[in-house]
Amino acid sequence: MIMNVGEVMGRVAIAVAQNTSFADVVETMRRFKVEAVAVVDSERRPVGVVSAHDLLLKEIEAPGAGGVFGGLRHRRERVRATGTTAGQVMTTPAITVTERTPVRDAARVMHDHRVRQLPVIDDLSGKIIGTVHQSDLLKIFVRRPSDVRADVLDAVWRAAVDPATLAILVEHGLVSLRGTVPRRSQIAQVVESVQTVDGVIEVDDELGYETDDLVPVPPMFL
Repeated sequence: MIMNVGEVMGRVAIAVAQNTSFADVVETMRRFKVEAVAVVDSERRPVGVVSAHDLLLKEIEAPGAGGVFGGLRHRRERVRATGTTAGQVMTTPAITVTERTPVRDAARVMHDHRVRQLPVIDDLSGKIIGTVHQSDLLKIFVRRPSDVRADVLDAVWRAAVDPATLAILVEHGLVSLRGTVPRRSQIAQVVESVQTVDGVIEVDDELGYETDDLVPVPPMFL
C-alpha cells in the first residue's frame, strides 16, 4: 500500500491574508513556531508562501547590511525586501500537494524546492485544508512491521512470483530476499517492486533463478 499525504498531514493550516502586515506575519510565525506560512486569497486558496528566508531579505537589504544583489532573481528579491505585507514579500507561486499525493512524491517536491513544509489543498476547490511537514513524511519509516511485510508480499506477487516460495525477512526497514525465482529477469522485477513499498529502506537479495532468460540469442546465419 502506498501512503498518501492525507494519512500523515496535520489538519491545521497556518495561513495569512495577502494584506497581512509584515509585523503580523512575523508574530504569526513566532506564535505557532513555524518556518513558513501560506498566503491565501479571499477563498482560502494558496497564492504564495512567506518563509523565514523571505522575511530575512529585509534584514539583508537594510541600510548598511552590505547586501549585494545581481541578476534578475536578485533584483526581484530586492523589490520583495521592500514589501510591507505578506502579498508583497511572499514567494510565488505556492507549491502545494493534495491529500492523495503519495508521501514519496511530497518528499521529492520538498527536496527539489528546498522547503520543509507544504500547504495541502483540496483537489477540487483548491482551498487549503492542512499542512504537511518533513517530520510528517518520516512516518512512513515507522509503519507497523506487519503492515510493511504484507505490502512486501503483495509487491512480490506483482512481480509474478509466489512469495511462499521465498524466504522473506522484514526488519527495521531492511528486506532480505532468499530463494529461487523461475526466470532471471524476475529478480530485478521483484527487487524494484519491493523498493516501492513505503517503509522499505533497503533491499538485500540473494535470489537465484531456474532459467536464464537474459542470455542473448546468437544470430542465425543461412
